[in-house]
Amino acid sequence: MVKQVLHSFFNSLEKGGLTVEYWDRDVRKYGEEEPEVKIIFNESPPKSLDFSDPMIALGEAYMDDIIDFEGNFDEVMKIAKGNKKSFKGKKKELLKKTSKLLNKNHIKDEQKENIQQHYDLGNDFFSLWLDDTMSYSCGYFKSPEDTLYEAQMNKIDHVLKKLQLTPGEKLLDIGSGWGWLIIRAAEKYGVKATGVTISEEQYKETLDRVEKLGLTDRVEVKLQDYLDLDGAQLQFDKIVSVGMCEHVGKDNLGEYMKKVQELLVPGGISVLHSIMGTREESVNSWITKYIFPGGYIPSLRETISLFPEHDFHLVHAESLRMHYAMTLDRWYENYMSHWDTVEAKYGRRFARMWELYLKGCAANFRVTGLNIYQLLFTKGLNNELPLTLEHIYYN
Repeated sequence: MVKQVLHSFFNSLEKGGLTVEYWDRDVRKYGEEEPEVKIIFNESPPKSLDFSDPMIALGEAYMDDIIDFEGNFDEVMKIAKGNKKSFKGKKKELLKKTSKLLNKNHIKDEQKENIQQHYDLGNDFFSLWLDDTMSYSCGYFKSPEDTLYEAQMNKIDHVLKKLQLTPGEKLLDIGSGWGWLIIRAAEKYGVKATGVTISEEQYKETLDRVEKLGLTDRVEVKLQDYLDLDGAQLQFDKIVSVGMCEHVGKDNLGEYMKKVQELLVPGGISVLHSIMGTREESVNSWITKYIFPGGYIPSLRETISLFPEHDFHLVHAESLRMHYAMTLDRWYENYMSHWDTVEAKYGRRFARMWELYLKGCAANFRVTGLNIYQLLFTKGLNNELPLTLEHIYYN
């Protein structure tokens, strides 16, 4: 019965090609094209297998060692992308929460819980495979030979150049991570930098580093939701957000833009660094369940469509798609080099879950059109900006 369910699903694939080796060593080919990837069933799935959501079913089967993949994993993502109808399953989409049904406190509580589930796995876990900056976002590779640390420092400097910082200005970093950007901004440009995070692990680590560097007079980190910042009390010349907007949720994108508009001075500059898709679609159900609960990948057009409502004016948009694929490849290599440590501390199922996540995301950026953009924009018109972007790319 289980085999019939699987055969029916794989037989529904219309694009790409796939070889499946079942637990009884029966080998079959599916799809219109010559297969470049193979799924191997190490054992028969349980009879309770629920294939109404194939993404979750296959993801959990991998986590449980029931299946393995053979071949270039990029091809798996191509097949999933080319057969969306099949992979979405037959479940009716859950009713989406709308901003009208969510009060502000509920939004904040939900976001905090989601962030903590992911980021508060602990610095010990992330430090195994991130670089010394603990930057958990896309790097910027000036050369394929750049190390991960070099790429992350390149990214921080790239963002800071776009902000055109001058001494004494006030900078806000929404979702400041482990604090390297605000520290770099204070040290290199002489600004007064404030970072906000709702991750206790990130807050403690940033606070400790700021104190050790003697930067408490120029760098402040707050364990606080950015929505609680009061624009009547705080105003910033520049605002940046790196890898945070993906966590606010579809219904709260407008709230993010509204808060930036409230906190940014007239003519002020902001940089939004975020993963974005080509269309408005729900997030992979397996990632939502196991990695990023409450996450949503906005589309580029969806994001920019909010700008006029807040008097934001786009100055420059830059795609870093291949930079993120390369970043994820580096993370995956680091992660796999510490496999024994992860498995011993967190268990094999957890270890395989994160392995699948990292290599799956890298493949997605290479083959599905998933992208990451840095959007540079101003609040109101700013006629004092440089006429060219030489200060970003040639300094």
